[in-house]
Amino acid sequence: MNRKKIQRLWREEGLRVPQRKRKRLRLGESTVPGKRLRAERPNHVWALDFQFDTTSDGRIVKLLHVVDEHTREALAIHVARSIDADQTVHVLDEIVRERGVAPELVRMDNGPEMTANALRDWCRFGGAGRSFIEPGSPWQNPFVESFGSRVRDEVLAVEVFDSLLEAKTVIEDWRKIYNHQRPHSSLGWRPPAAYAANLVAQPVNQPVRLSQRLDRRTGAGQRPLRPGGSGRAGSPPAALPGSMCRAAGASAAREDEAERRAHEGGGERRHLPLRDVAVENRAAAAGRHDRAERAGGEQRARRAD
Repeated sequence: MNRKKIQRLWREEGLRVPQRKRKRLRLGESTVPGKRLRAERPNHVWALDFQFDTTSDGRIVKLLHVVDEHTREALAIHVARSIDADQTVHVLDEIVRERGVAPELVRMDNGPEMTANALRDWCRFGGAGRSFIEPGSPWQNPFVESFGSRVRDEVLAVEVFDSLLEAKTVIEDWRKIYNHQRPHSSLGWRPPAAYAANLVAQPVNQPVRLSQRLDRRTGAGQRPLRPGGSGRAGSPPAALPGSMCRAAGASAAREDEAERRAHEGGGERRHLPLRDVAVENRAAAAGRHDRAERAGGEQRARRAD
């Protein structure tokens, strides 16, 4: 019985060869889209990725990389024969216990360990957001991918591990050297640990909003002002008294005249304090209101005459 006869019998009986269905990949649900996500401070975004190698006996070694995208620190390189979602959560718990702070966001791919309920619950209960990259797009997770290439070129490609214990020891020693001794080009040729320590030592200068700066001319601006004018949202702008508007205008004119004279005389130019835009707008509106009232009063007086 040849192949053609078998095909003819299959057609006569109405049989069909069952088509093999591909397994549907499970995609993770991102709480924050990762297309334009970039770490702006330490512990803002932690990136996770897996890497594989073998020992001398041919058995698989699996590595879990956890990298801080802002400081480029290798927070952990977990080495084991196999790593599931529960072990991934355990590694993250150890990092949080050591550093005393949890990440704001976790960037990862759509592997089964990353999309499992264990890691999802860890992020939900720990207050961390999840950012999954697109399937088959490792360039969307560039920092940990670049770190993995360094591990491959400098450790896995040059070392032969006879046991899992030897792999753990060598890789952990390399991680410490990477964090504390190896300079990083994107960090001003400083090691990641030194860069992170410098960020912690320096106080963070929060930018002062314009509405919070003190206007020395009117004495206002000590409380943040909203676009509505007064302290409440949506309230109409309150008109300032005419005397206050005239005093503010006279003071501003005197300072402008002093600046002009200093500039013409070749002296050092004074740097005047920034004016509160909201207060000036209110003063200008009050001036226009006073002029409109005077014009209206004059017009009513002429009609009465």
